[in-house]
Amino acid sequence: MPRRLFLHHFGPVYGLPVLHYRMEFAHLVRQAVQQIRPDAIAIELPPTLAASFRRALARLPQISLVSYPVKEADGRESSVHLLVEPADPLVEAGRLALELGIPLHCVDPDIDRYPRHHEALPDSYSIARIGLAAYYQAFCEATAAEEPCHADRRREQGMAYALQQLGREHQRILFVCGMSHLQRVAELYEQPQAAPMARKQREGVTLWNLHPDCCGEVLAEFPFLSAVYEYRRHGLPDLPRERGNGLRKQFHALELIGGGRQELPEAEVMDAAIRRSAHLLGAAGRFPDRQRIIYHLFSEAARHYKQETGEPVHIWQKRAFFRFARNYALLDKMLLPDLFQLLAAARGCLDDNFAYAFCRLAVSYPWQQENSDLPDRSISAEELWGGQRQIRFRPRQQRKKGLSGLRLMQRKREKRPGEWLEGFDNPSICSYPPEDLAIENFGNFLKQKGSLQLSEEQSRSEKFSTSLLDGIDMRETLRNMHEGAIYVRQQVRAKGGVGSVVMIFSEGRRGEYPYQTTWLGEHDQESDMAFYATDPAANVVGPGICRCEYGGFMLSYPPRRLMEVWSDPDYRFADSRAEVLLLAALDYSTERNVVYVAAKPPRSIFKQHAARIGRTIVYIPLGSLSPVRLKQLRVLHVLSGHDKRAFAKEYIW
Repeated sequence: MPRRLFLHHFGPVYGLPVLHYRMEFAHLVRQAVQQIRPDAIAIELPPTLAASFRRALARLPQISLVSYPVKEADGRESSVHLLVEPADPLVEAGRLALELGIPLHCVDPDIDRYPRHHEALPDSYSIARIGLAAYYQAFCEATAAEEPCHADRRREQGMAYALQQLGREHQRILFVCGMSHLQRVAELYEQPQAAPMARKQREGVTLWNLHPDCCGEVLAEFPFLSAVYEYRRHGLPDLPRERGNGLRKQFHALELIGGGRQELPEAEVMDAAIRRSAHLLGAAGRFPDRQRIIYHLFSEAARHYKQETGEPVHIWQKRAFFRFARNYALLDKMLLPDLFQLLAAARGCLDDNFAYAFCRLAVSYPWQQENSDLPDRSISAEELWGGQRQIRFRPRQQRKKGLSGLRLMQRKREKRPGEWLEGFDNPSICSYPPEDLAIENFGNFLKQKGSLQLSEEQSRSEKFSTSLLDGIDMRETLRNMHEGAIYVRQQVRAKGGVGSVVMIFSEGRRGEYPYQTTWLGEHDQESDMAFYATDPAANVVGPGICRCEYGGFMLSYPPRRLMEVWSDPDYRFADSRAEVLLLAALDYSTERNVVYVAAKPPRSIFKQHAARIGRTIVYIPLGSLSPVRLKQLRVLHVLSGHDKRAFAKEYIW
């Protein structure tokens, strides 16, 4: 690997060229302090903000916001904001100075109406590959022809003067300065400089605690990355122990009655994921690899996604995610994607639930709290950086104009511990009507597909003689082109309709789908259903609302005829629950044909049994159906009483 650290040495000053608010440069500050052991540290900040900045440093890892008013050229008043976050090189230099007892000096003159620059700079991740020396040299060559503005020239002269004064008292000064200024400051240092005309005091400087809800939107480095950096700057964190079922709210029957519960707070789960990622990045002191951090973020989000939905992230989805994110970043001439691009990839290559899990972890910062020692301040990216991008997800709640795209992803949570337990006050259970409608529609689709498949199996093709029958069979005609004959097709309608439908998503391992029940249709347009699924008490998502995943189900119409399938002695010879459902479908079907959808066809003994009772099994491979549609259908919600239907949509995702 290349030598990453580079210092521009002039006089007693060791200049470190940095890009502001980038994690790689914050780590280079630590390396510079270890290498040169300075007796003073100078940073590119005005002394008028020194007191507030020092107080903000003392609060870290809590993030602070320094604000002060300024008057624009047209006379109107605006605000300037300085974000004090851990992955910024200036902040890291200040923290090290306070921790090691090194004098800290703010040497940048305070001027009003400094223009906002939008410089197109290479991705800071390249430093991890080529080192700072090559990066800085390329930057200087690319910007050599640019002339600094009047404000930049004033600032650089002021910083050169301050460094000259410090050089009289100190032998080794570490100067952390923006990359666009360092070369000119070094040149001005060799010339006599006068004291700059700048403010000595600034009124209205206020220090705020950044509101936790703003972190994901305004932090320059997204919160997960900043949190990983914060943990690793204190050494290698311990690997957290696995506890419980993670994000699932898991209850048992006695706990539902007694009010006890087994669950981990969401904040604790997020913190464990961050510490696990920080631990797995490598040895303590190793240069932070942004690419590996993004990989661990994806892996932890996939873990949470599986805990909540029961769906694993497949290797092809993982491959598509990283390929999409990489290509998206290349469109912006960057090496690695930012948070917006990662969220777009998560939503596009997987689904909204994964994007929610990914975003929730990416914007997690364990130390930021409300009601701290400072007043809270909410601020938008537009106010802080002068621009923002929005990404819209498909939440269940109603959208309102003016809300950020990330706020729309907030799901309802318990306002107080045990609130959702109060919803289990009804001994009866019921389903969620929109899901019932989706299942019925899909059942009708499978019946039509089964009838069409039977008709195609019984249709025949023959050479054209006197009648076109049901039309020309192009496939057979082309296949026998050498004969010079035309083949026609005769469609034969299958005898009898389709009565019952069996859908097997997974036969499951022992104990994977412990919940087995039989539901009767509530009206004459709803089928009876028997199914097996995951334990409802293992995933409580609202007051009296449980989320499950089907292992398999059987639909039988007309309703109100189904007996208790799972305890029927006639089905004892079945080897699996899928076979129990197939036997029940054959028994309760009022039509000749039964559709069976599964990954593999039923055993021949069931086809023989069906023939003996005058039934036919129509097998449809599970892989022939849309995986996206199957994924949506596989989720069901069990409600504790019909009264929960009135507000269930607010908790179902």
